[in-house]
Amino acid sequence: MLSNVFQILTAATALTAAWAKPTGVSGRQSADHSMGFIGCSMGENVAQGYVAVGGKRMWGPYGTGALVVQSWTSSNSAAWQKFDQQAAQYGKPDTVWVQICIFANPGATYTEVKQLIANAREHAAANATIYITGQPLYDPGQSCFLAGQGGAELTDSLAKQAGEDATQGVVYPGSFILHTNEVQDGCHANAAGQQSLGKQAMAFWG
Repeated sequence: MLSNVFQILTAATALTAAWAKPTGVSGRQSADHSMGFIGCSMGENVAQGYVAVGGKRMWGPYGTGALVVQSWTSSNSAAWQKFDQQAAQYGKPDTVWVQICIFANPGATYTEVKQLIANAREHAAANATIYITGQPLYDPGQSCFLAGQGGAELTDSLAKQAGEDATQGVVYPGSFILHTNEVQDGCHANAAGQQSLGKQAMAFWG
């Protein structure tokens, strides 16, 4: 009698667990492409590497070359239209990575960065998580000619400022790093650099 009761209880427990546990496939599918990003060609480098190392949560590259901060300050810009096309394909993202990317002139201001954050919230799903970083930093003595001397450091400083600003509610996960042997033209990542950036992205947000 007790043996039968034990068997029934064991079966019921197993059945309840099966109902409660989501299937691995559906869980993975719901997470795929659920994270968007904005940035420039440096963001494309990260996305290229992210896909190459098996990342699935964040979108792959979608043609954001040269789209520096000022391309994203207007919520109706051509850059955001590109973003919206991705969102139409995958659904509005529940997470967005905002990369602060600049040309040496005009650079960027914190006011512009806050506008990017506000626009990201407008174009993403409600209550989306926002990650924010600057462009990749380089080994000592190296800089990106497009961003200008100290430009990459400026973008990283602005990202840190946003992360520390309680009014913005964003996450600064850290700095992307490109070493000298991972750079192809003084700014952009070569194939090895893309892989490195992709691994760093995986470590930041999975």
